[in-house]
Amino acid sequence: MLVVQKYGGTSVRDVERIKNVAKRAIEYKGRGMDVIIVVSAMSGETDRLLNLAHEAAKFPDEREVDVLISTGEQVTSALLAITLREMGHKAVSLLADQIRIISDSSYGTARIASIEEEKIRGALKEGNIIVVPGFQGVDRDGNITTLGRGGSDTTAVALAAALRADLCEIYTDVDGVYTTDPNICDKARRLDKISYDEMLEMASLGAKVLQIRSVELAQKYNVPIMVKSSLMEGKGTLVCKEEMIVMEKVVISGVTYNKNEVKITINRVPDKPGIASRIFSSLSDANIVVDMIVQNVSHDNYNDITFTVVKADAKKAFKITEEIGKEISAKVAMDEDIAKVSIVGIGMRSHAGIASKMFTILAGEGINIELISTSEIKISCVIESKYGELAVRALHKHFGLDAEDVREES
Repeated sequence: MLVVQKYGGTSVRDVERIKNVAKRAIEYKGRGMDVIIVVSAMSGETDRLLNLAHEAAKFPDEREVDVLISTGEQVTSALLAITLREMGHKAVSLLADQIRIISDSSYGTARIASIEEEKIRGALKEGNIIVVPGFQGVDRDGNITTLGRGGSDTTAVALAAALRADLCEIYTDVDGVYTTDPNICDKARRLDKISYDEMLEMASLGAKVLQIRSVELAQKYNVPIMVKSSLMEGKGTLVCKEEMIVMEKVVISGVTYNKNEVKITINRVPDKPGIASRIFSSLSDANIVVDMIVQNVSHDNYNDITFTVVKADAKKAFKITEEIGKEISAKVAMDEDIAKVSIVGIGMRSHAGIASKMFTILAGEGINIELISTSEIKISCVIESKYGELAVRALHKHFGLDAEDVREES
C-alpha cells in the first residue's frame, strides 16, 4: 500500500513538530506501507522570503522570486529526512528537479505537466521514506517554478495520481472539513465525507482547507483525499466521489464566507456589441480572474456592469477598467466593503426552493443582497461586509447544520 502525506506550515513549524511528523511516518512504515511525505515551508517562512525579495527590489524578477521562495520547502524536507535518519529509518529528500516534477514556465502560478516516476519508485524499493518539498516544479529548461499559495496540496495529489497511491492524506491545523468556519460559528460540525464537487465549490468560495487545484486534480484522477489534523487525533474528512456519499436528508453541506473580494461597477456602459468583451478580455489578458458578473437591463441604450475580483487584483483591475471607462465615457467605482456568503450542497440538485429560503433567511436578518451567483450546487450572495458573520450563523442554523448528525457515517 502506498500513501502520500502532506504537512502544512503549522505542522512543520519547528523541529519538535517535524519530529512528530517523522514519528507518524515511521508508524505507517511499520504497518507495511510505502510512504511519501510532501512538506510545506515552516509557518511564516514564505512570507519572510517574499518580504526580503520586496526589500531588495520594488518589482523583483518573477523567476528569481521562485528560486528564492522555493528554498523554504527545501529546508523543511531536508530537516525531516535528517530527523528520520536520526530515528534509525532510511529516508531521502528528493527535490522537484531530481524527481522531475515538470511544470510550465508560469512563475508563481505554474501548473504541473508531468511527473517522472522512475527515481521515486526506485527510492521506495530501497525501503526509503521519501520526502518531497511541495509547492514547486521545474520547467523544460530547468528553471525552478512555484505552484502558487497552497501549492503543496497540489504536489501531494499530483504525486498520488502519478504513482497510483491508495490514499492521499492532507495534514493541517484543523481536523477536517467543517460545515462552516468554527471561528465564526461555534456550532459548526465536521463532515465525515464530502464530494469533490462540493469541495471544489467550498475551496473556490473561500474555504481554506484545500487548494482548489489540488481538488481538481484529485477529481480528475480519482484520488481519495483524507483531510486530518497533525496536532490532534480524529477521523478527519474524506473527499471522494459523490457515489460514496449517502445523502438521505442532507441538502446543504456547508456555508462559506469570503471577505477577500471587491466589487467594481461600470456605470452607463453603451449598449453596443463588443464592449463587454473588450472589458473582460482586457482583464483576462492581465491574468485577472473575474468571479461574479451582473449586467442590468438596458435603459436608454446604456447598461451598468458589476463584477468582483479578489482584493490582490483590485488595483490592477480598477486601473484597467477605468482606462476603458474613459474611452467609452463611463464612470467606474470600486467597493471594498463587501463579503460573499454562500451555501453549498449536492442535495440542491434534487430540492426546489433553496434559493428562496436563503433569500428569506437573509431578509429576516435585515441583510440586503447586492449580487447573486448560482451553480448547480451552490448559491452565493454579495452583501455588506459588516453582516457577513451574522449571515453565516443565520444560514447555518436555518438550514439545519447546527445538528450533531450532519453527514456523519455510522
